Amino acid sequence: MRITGDNKLRNLIVVGDKILIKPAKYDSKSKGGLLLPPGYKEKEDVQSGYVIKVGPGYPIPMPADDADEPWKNADERIRYIPLQAKEGDLAIFLQKGAVEVIYDNEKYFIVPQYSILLLERDDSLFE
Repeated sequence: MRITGDNKLRNLIVVGDKILIKPAKYDSKSKGGLLLPPGYKEKEDVQSGYVIKVGPGYPIPMPADDADEPWKNADERIRYIPLQAKEGDLAIFLQKGAVEVIYDNEKYFIVPQYSILLLERDDSLFE
């Protein structure tokens, strides 16, 4: 799912080291043909989903010698270490660190970067 001008996801602001993830859909049958009950995969410790939005990252404290320079713009004082995840990545993450939210009748997870175990990036999505 991509963020476009006509959906409400563009109104969301993800803060700090958090990442908004839409869970991946799972088949209702196992490989052997066993019918799985609803919510089976959702109770697993490790989940996967697609990165929808990414926060700015970890804030870097302002050096003490920069505080006394009134000519500096306030925006220049806030710096972040960016996160590794990018929109469109497939993320494998720990369910334990995630917070489940429902937004616009869709289920999402807000996940801190430290809960993400693996990212799969298809660079063709960004061309």
